[in-house]
Amino acid sequence: MAKIEKVELRIVDLVPKVKRTDAIQSFVSQETPIVTITDSDGAVGTGYSYTIGTGGSSVMRLLSDHLAPRLIDRDADMIEATWHELEFATHATTIGAITAIALAAIDTALWDLRAKKQGLPLWKLAGGAKDRCPLYTTEGGWLHIETEALVDDALAAKAKGFRGSKVKIGKPHGSEDLARLRAVRKAVGDGYEIMTDCNQGFSVDEAIRRAERLRELDLAWIEEPLPADDIDGHVRLSNATSTPIAIGESLYSIRHFREYMQKGGCSIVQVDVGRIGGITPWLKVAHAAEAFDIPVCPHFLMELHVSLTCAIQNGRYVEYIPQLDELTGKKMRIEDGHALAPEEPGIGIDWDWDAVKAKSIAEFTTTIVK
Repeated sequence: MAKIEKVELRIVDLVPKVKRTDAIQSFVSQETPIVTITDSDGAVGTGYSYTIGTGGSSVMRLLSDHLAPRLIDRDADMIEATWHELEFATHATTIGAITAIALAAIDTALWDLRAKKQGLPLWKLAGGAKDRCPLYTTEGGWLHIETEALVDDALAAKAKGFRGSKVKIGKPHGSEDLARLRAVRKAVGDGYEIMTDCNQGFSVDEAIRRAERLRELDLAWIEEPLPADDIDGHVRLSNATSTPIAIGESLYSIRHFREYMQKGGCSIVQVDVGRIGGITPWLKVAHAAEAFDIPVCPHFLMELHVSLTCAIQNGRYVEYIPQLDELTGKKMRIEDGHALAPEEPGIGIDWDWDAVKAKSIAEFTTTIVK
């Protein structure tokens, strides 16, 4: 039985590759907590998570002061037990983003360690449903982008084999969103998917009104139309439109997903490994969604989600938003608009440790040893 002997903590602040705006915010920074775990056999696993610009220092203090010390001397392979013990140790601060982000970095590191020791890529260890998944792109669809540029980006993505493009909506009047989306649909034709994302920007009545106006465009989905905790509002909206409703980016508990699915408040699950607390709860949500015949299209973190989407039968899309290029060697492989599952043992991320260490914030770099 190999026990955990060392935990290394660091955080890197990454600037987005392009300007990112949506209906409620601008995404100007990705704070990236990174956890590296070494066991008594000398095996090493690395995990990470993210914020969109705030809370990184709080995540690091939670890791260094409360969570990481509890890992020392634990059996590295008892991932389920470790996840629950750590969640219970912080139950006074759950359920919420700070704890989930911290747990995700630890849990992903433990899965990386396990997969490397077993000589398997994560997607096979976690299920092995397929070796590739179709991609859709979000990088050219931000809310500030002019209509002509939206069209150009969608056409370029289609030419590369991508299966769809996401366009942010939430302009002051619904007619503006409709005009932008009509232009994209006219350009790409009927065989190319258009996803939309509201980023929790609407009231129930406004979401119903806009969904009706957009019905003619045969959208792949309307994402986060309402505040994430308004389950009953999502049920009302789902009952009022034939367009699929996608949720999950801002949910932090498997029980929140259960309630959405039981009540019929969604038809696409976008569970995010960095927000749900790691791979352990991510897989539970994904398998529960399969029981409801609901596809999983995870939010963000494409470099990690390609493996998880390939692990499950109901994984439908990976969202293309490159963000780890500054910290990695080999990039995610793409072929004919599909993300290919990594072949190497582990979670499949080729960390450039010189770059990681050079960009780490010294104040939050900590090593905890036995």
